[in-house]
Amino acid sequence: MYKRGIYTIVSNESLTPAVYRMVLAGDTQYITRSGQFVNIELEGKFLRRPISVCDYNDTTLTIIYKVVGRGTEQMRQMEAGKELDILTGLGNGFSTENEAQRSLLVGGGVGVPPMYNLCKRLLSEGKQPRVVLGFNTASEVFYADEFKALGVDVYVATADGSMGIKGFVTDAIREAAIEFDYLYTCGPLPMLKALYDATDVPAEFSFEERMGCGFGACMGCTCKTKYGNKRICKDGPVLKREEIIW
Repeated sequence: MYKRGIYTIVSNESLTPAVYRMVLAGDTQYITRSGQFVNIELEGKFLRRPISVCDYNDTTLTIIYKVVGRGTEQMRQMEAGKELDILTGLGNGFSTENEAQRSLLVGGGVGVPPMYNLCKRLLSEGKQPRVVLGFNTASEVFYADEFKALGVDVYVATADGSMGIKGFVTDAIREAAIEFDYLYTCGPLPMLKALYDATDVPAEFSFEERMGCGFGACMGCTCKTKYGNKRICKDGPVLKREEIIW
């Protein structure tokens, strides 16, 4: 179930030249799973902007976004105290209801944020996740220190080798000889496909898709799965390995 509400910006700060973290105060009770997203109304824009939830507590939620167009540029200029009309509790998110004890969390670029709350949730359940973060270059790396502060093993891969392991997330998994019994991942489609091909454990993949309404009414983000058509905004964004058609 989703809920529309008014949220107040607490802070809006740069993590890298293009990536920003925004903390918002408001009702978070409709966010129930890691990997869900919010849909933000922006003045002058016809469609809301869907952004994954990085973290949340009883009174605030944190989102991380990359400035890639006019909408996110508009968000970048917002200051503390501004109020936003937001839909929360969207999407189905990740499930931790399994017997896995050594999950691997893989985030690529702006797919990193939802891994953070998921990592915290797994730790709270007594599990021992490991984290792999993938970026193009060192200047794009963010949240590696925040994951390390949780006390988990963190591996960073950069395509140009300027930080961590040189190559892609699949190279980091292989080079570090990481053993795991479950996979959670979010990131660009080529990364998701490479992880699908390189692993054989149970897995959940979070997909990105252009959305209209964000809550399943317009059918604009429908994709084919082995179990029929599904809407990424409502039935996703998280799909399990066994239902994915590439």
